[in-house]
Amino acid sequence: MSESDPVPGGRPGEVERATALSGELTGQGVHGVVLAYVDTAGITRVKTVPTAKLASAAAWGVGMSPVFDTFLADDSIVATDVLGSPDGDLRLYPDLDRLTVLAAQPGWAWAPVDRITQEGAPHPACGRTVLRRTVAEAAGRHGVTFRAAVEVEWVVGRGDADGDAFVPAVSGPAYGAARQIELSDCAADLLAAFAAQGVDVEQFHPEYAAGQFEISVGALDPVAAADHSVLVRQTIRAVSRRHGLRVSFAPAVLGQGVGNGGHLHLSAWRGGTNLHAGGTGRYGMTPEAESFVAGVLGRLPALTAMTAPSPASRLRLRPSQWAGVFTAWGRETREAALRIVTGTAGIRDRAANLEVKPVDLAANPYLALASVIAAGLDGLASSAPLPEEITGDPAQLDPADAAARGVRRLPVTLADSVAAFRADEVLRTALGPVLADAVVAVRLGEAGTVEGLDDEGVAAAYRWKY
Repeated sequence: MSESDPVPGGRPGEVERATALSGELTGQGVHGVVLAYVDTAGITRVKTVPTAKLASAAAWGVGMSPVFDTFLADDSIVATDVLGSPDGDLRLYPDLDRLTVLAAQPGWAWAPVDRITQEGAPHPACGRTVLRRTVAEAAGRHGVTFRAAVEVEWVVGRGDADGDAFVPAVSGPAYGAARQIELSDCAADLLAAFAAQGVDVEQFHPEYAAGQFEISVGALDPVAAADHSVLVRQTIRAVSRRHGLRVSFAPAVLGQGVGNGGHLHLSAWRGGTNLHAGGTGRYGMTPEAESFVAGVLGRLPALTAMTAPSPASRLRLRPSQWAGVFTAWGRETREAALRIVTGTAGIRDRAANLEVKPVDLAANPYLALASVIAAGLDGLASSAPLPEEITGDPAQLDPADAAARGVRRLPVTLADSVAAFRADEVLRTALGPVLADAVVAVRLGEAGTVEGLDDEGVAAAYRWKY
């Protein structure tokens, strides 16, 4: 959406459409609609309206303070020169194309929102608007579209655990049948809920960490993929709660061990052709795909300010834990930050994509996708060369060899990520000055809240925030 685009409530037929939808929802026993967005800190914030007020929300929006753009995960507030004061108001406009009846929350529907100023302009700190703008610019300037998906990993804890402790609700081993059986009833209800909500689940399985599971969903356009990431988590929480379970999507729920990721899968397309397959480059990539990957690779340190934005993210970003903490790429190399996924022979024209691994679910998915796409497009525009690939674990490379090959550790502190982001004009421009400054303020604010805490203290501080 450009600065001159009309507000969603002003689109012809929107109010009439919302009125009709309101009647349909009421007939299905839906009494309220959850209006959701993700703030700078990665927290999903909501307001709800009675179903009868959906048309009003579509016409005029629902009020929400812009101060939430500088909220931290613990609900304390930082400020920039534009954001963080108690003044002002925004309007939340539901995207009726994404409105979904929530199978796991009887009586409720859900819709992501665009945030609009009272004067009718897109709010400059709305991540959904930034992603939509980035995707539109890619199509307009480069003739490139994208398909994307966000993996969702989470841990399942016992709902009757004392206080804020995490006690795994299942005991089976990673990828083990025992763990799947222990969660069988809840898992079946999850799959049924996703099917009812039109979410295309490709895989659902036990993961590596204690009590951990993962869901992979089908690729969509980037805005829809980010929306689905939010909806998937809403659904997992609701279904798990009905089974007496507590879930966490935090990057790390304990001070040691493997954390929860939120890997991004992304492929660039032109004219219906996947640029990551059928080309003359390495593993079938076209030259443009190679340059796109090179653009992302070159900006990975700065990108972590969006993709791994929490102090708890640093507990996950450790070498030799498949988190991808080195500036390296490789085909199916799970220790490299960028994994080239070619897919199985016979479907590579559809399946080939780039996986970005140093991403977790403390990230605002709209900002993460917008930033990665902007980095890749800059590489594509400049025909950036893709360096030599890395095989094996980059942590095992001789330091001199690693330096010669451009393999370096991603920032180990949030402050280092912020410094890299501040120095990156491409990413700051992609977000715009208001949102870029909010990212800096919120990240440094989060770092300040955990100063002096050990790893267990940091994990505990964020364990149930995401």
